[in-house]
Amino acid sequence: MTREEYRAQKEQKERQRARQKRARETERETLEAAKGRMDIPFLLLTLLLTAIGLVMVFSASFPSAYYESGNPAYYFKRQAIFAVLGIVAMFVVSKFAYQRWRGAAKILLGFSVFLLILVIIPHVGITVNNATRWLGKQGVFTFQPSEIAKLGVIVFFADSISRKRDKMQTWRYGIWPYLAVLGIVAILMMLEPHLSGTILIVGTGVVMMIVGGIKTWLVAAGVGGGAAAAFLYVKLVEKGIISYGSSRINMWHDPWLDASNEGYQMVQSLIAIGSGGLLGVGLGKSRQKFLYLPEEHNDCIFAIVCEELGLIGACVIMLIFALLIIRGFWIALHARDRFGALLVVGITTHIALQTFLNIAVVSGLVPATGISLPFFSYGGTALALQLFEMGIVLSVSRQIPAPKNG
Repeated sequence: MTREEYRAQKEQKERQRARQKRARETERETLEAAKGRMDIPFLLLTLLLTAIGLVMVFSASFPSAYYESGNPAYYFKRQAIFAVLGIVAMFVVSKFAYQRWRGAAKILLGFSVFLLILVIIPHVGITVNNATRWLGKQGVFTFQPSEIAKLGVIVFFADSISRKRDKMQTWRYGIWPYLAVLGIVAILMMLEPHLSGTILIVGTGVVMMIVGGIKTWLVAAGVGGGAAAAFLYVKLVEKGIISYGSSRINMWHDPWLDASNEGYQMVQSLIAIGSGGLLGVGLGKSRQKFLYLPEEHNDCIFAIVCEELGLIGACVIMLIFALLIIRGFWIALHARDRFGALLVVGITTHIALQTFLNIAVVSGLVPATGISLPFFSYGGTALALQLFEMGIVLSVSRQIPAPKNG
């Protein structure tokens, strides 16, 4: 070995040791930062929504629970168990450095796609109301793979987008890969079919791409194209050219046209909302929950909220949701790194979209899509996963640098 080769080899080893030292220092700093204080306002808002949601599940569900099982607390007990498990998971996840999720991004997305494929295989998925969206054993334990797919897409997009920076301006690296992922997930979910879940995942993914730095004109073109497509779809349904979703569009326009059949749920929901007035009929005193309003403890639970707590109570709950969402975006703005910011943006956007769409559907602002209200609607695995996601946000908040004095 010549002297020059020996010197080059020595310099290479020194550079390698320096990189390893920097990596160890970064790891140590990350672990130390992860021991910081979690965001208390976000935590309190999450716990408050969970507690109010449990109360409303019990209030909305006890007539149907008694009718179906003889136990008026049947749904409440199951929801409470998952709430406790979810809160424990939230605190545990908040203790871990969120950077660990980078290594699980591709695995989680692949697992989500696998479950989405599995659920549409005949005799594997569970079918309810002509939709095959569940896996598990009916009556014992079921879950929707779409709930896991939401988290899988968020983590994968956050990891991938955070690495690209200026490359997000290009079609090859910043557009096509993400559209391909969203397209695959959307096709699999529409085969179930699951329109509301598809809207949530695609909407969240698009928002993360926008925050990630895609070109502004693409954003404008996408919004304009989406609005034009929705308008065209509604017009084609009205003219009878497209039959899929026609009943939903017609009942959205005027549910009283078929108040005893296709428009029944919307009519009963509007009656519940109108019956509440300004102050409501009182907690636990709803009349529509006595087997009049379908899905009263699930998709339509906000209608029961309006009936029992009135306009003022419903506005207070919407305000709490708004504060949670605003605080989530505040955490994203102050996150330690780009990956953490994108994680929180994805999770917060998902909660915001789901909340808005549920309230919009229940109040007749948009056509029915069968979407649940976060922290309120009955569904144990969905609630546990939502609290799990809140734990990730709290994990990011632990590493927000403390403000400098002066």
